[in-house]
Amino acid sequence: MLTRRAFLASGVCLPAVLPAAAMPEAYGAVPSSRQLRWHALETTAFLHFTVNTFTDKEWGYGDEDPNIFNPARFDPDSIVEALEAAGMRGVILTAKHHDGFCLWPTATTDHSIRNSTWRGGKGDVVGDLAAAARRRNLLFGVYLSPWDRNNPAYGTPAYLPIYRRQLTELLTNYGPIFEVWHDGANGGDGFYGGAREKRTIDKRTYYDWPRTWDMVRSLQPEAVIFSDVGPDIRWVGNERGIAGDPCWATYDPVAADGGPASPGDVREKESPTGHRHGSKWMPAECDVSIRPGWFWHERENARVKTPAQLIDLYYKSVGRGANLLLNVPPNRDGLLSPEDVAALKAFGDYRRKTFARNLAAGAKVSSGARALVEGRDDRWWAADSLTPELTIDLPRAETFQVIRVKEAIRFGQRIDRLAVERWDSGEWRTVAETTSIGPRRLIRLDQPVTATRLRLRVTEAAANPVLSEFALFAE
Repeated sequence: MLTRRAFLASGVCLPAVLPAAAMPEAYGAVPSSRQLRWHALETTAFLHFTVNTFTDKEWGYGDEDPNIFNPARFDPDSIVEALEAAGMRGVILTAKHHDGFCLWPTATTDHSIRNSTWRGGKGDVVGDLAAAARRRNLLFGVYLSPWDRNNPAYGTPAYLPIYRRQLTELLTNYGPIFEVWHDGANGGDGFYGGAREKRTIDKRTYYDWPRTWDMVRSLQPEAVIFSDVGPDIRWVGNERGIAGDPCWATYDPVAADGGPASPGDVREKESPTGHRHGSKWMPAECDVSIRPGWFWHERENARVKTPAQLIDLYYKSVGRGANLLLNVPPNRDGLLSPEDVAALKAFGDYRRKTFARNLAAGAKVSSGARALVEGRDDRWWAADSLTPELTIDLPRAETFQVIRVKEAIRFGQRIDRLAVERWDSGEWRTVAETTSIGPRRLIRLDQPVTATRLRLRVTEAAANPVLSEFALFAE
């Protein structure tokens, strides 16, 4: 249960119009302050970039010559500018993928940018992108593969201190980090310093994740930690960028054999939907690439996702309460390819145009629920029953195709199902029905609807609903 003291300690502002004594009692698991900030981002970008970009591979073996990494026209500002145009609010870089090649001048390995002739061994992709992100007010995050196919110590206890030193360098030298990303790929064949063999690890125990996560908390307390078992953000269970419907923010990760789960060992079929009454607040992140592969390949230039496909992914991820993590891989010049940039811009233009004006702003809402149309996350309306009904009288007839509803998730995910209706010819007619609201539910109608009066009905809930927004938009 979220007590008043714990709530105030979270740093979330109380609404000016609601006295503290009337604060709703939390239901079930609730998000931390770092998770609340993450939910507000909605869309972030992934940058898969390493020696694979130059070897035309998806997974490097670990035996690459560092000199092959040579992005002669690398321009972090142009990359971040294109991401900003798409509406991205953060960017995560593959600082080290499975090949073990580090994109910063680490002291932990020779398989790094420090031993490349690019910029005379003085280059720092991590530092340059972190700085470019700050200049554009995007948050910066890091991906650090636990599996290292280059390091001779991998698979032995001696590797863990190396991995943690790498993580420490990333979390102390590059400013605030908003997300730390741990991949689930663990162990297999590799170079391993010339051994060229297969190494198998016990992914449940080898990495000693709790100690590593404690280190992340101490160095970057505001960063969320991602893996397929969290602890803050869960993998959605596929690489198609699509959340389940419903997609609950609560989750209890279970291993494939039914035992305790660990990164790389989770029952994936339950990840898309989560668990309705899970004990942990662990929302889904939907990772997907704008291209068929995660790294840039020239042969895929004609297969970049179209703006329409990106928009559809947005509604099937962000619109279902998850966040979208869209990978846009830099090419061998160290730039985003023109095809990718064009698709990103069109995607951003659609969102800016569609969500620029809430057609429900200024509406009269019954039961004193005016906070729902004010567009402020620090205001909410708390119902006095499990299945409340609200009428929304618009100032004028409006034609809309997108409905957005939000719960005040700081009090838990409470609503199971709701319906939106319009007043038409003397009776209420259903416009849409949906489930699993959480941080947001975007309902994209098949056809535009015109109305002057609407009704919002919660038809099923586990606790009295606490709503923070009802909004209408025209595409």
